[in-house]
Amino acid sequence: MAAPGGALNCEDFSMFQEVLKVMRTIDDRIVHALNTTVPTVSFSGKVDATQTCKQLYESMMEAHLSRDKAIKACIAQTSDVVGQLREERAKESENLAIIKQLRKEQTKLKLMQSELNVEEVVNDRSLKVFNERCRIHYTPPKVK
Repeated sequence: MAAPGGALNCEDFSMFQEVLKVMRTIDDRIVHALNTTVPTVSFSGKVDATQTCKQLYESMMEAHLSRDKAIKACIAQTSDVVGQLREERAKESENLAIIKQLRKEQTKLKLMQSELNVEEVVNDRSLKVFNERCRIHYTPPKVK
């Protein structure tokens, strides 16, 4: 699932978070998805649980990967901006506008880096729930 408009807005941190929230919908709804698609033992004859689990796993992994790429792209973009501002500050150490902008960008960079930690927690939680419900139906390929 791609971000609306194809890319994450790295300029505005609140928009960045909003798009990530939308991109995390699959993880927020994993329990519901598993409850409605993976049958309990008494209903196991009516649904192909292996195929259902496989499809859910693949879409979950695709979502995790696209979010990871988007966050890392914004971190790289913001790091570049911080680097440029540091160079400007080195040339004009008294320019308050540059110093203020640099601090703002550094704060945004730290917040974006902390989103990687949030992402790890979200992914771990989703995989744990997935494994609890799907382990008897589908074993995902080993991640290298």
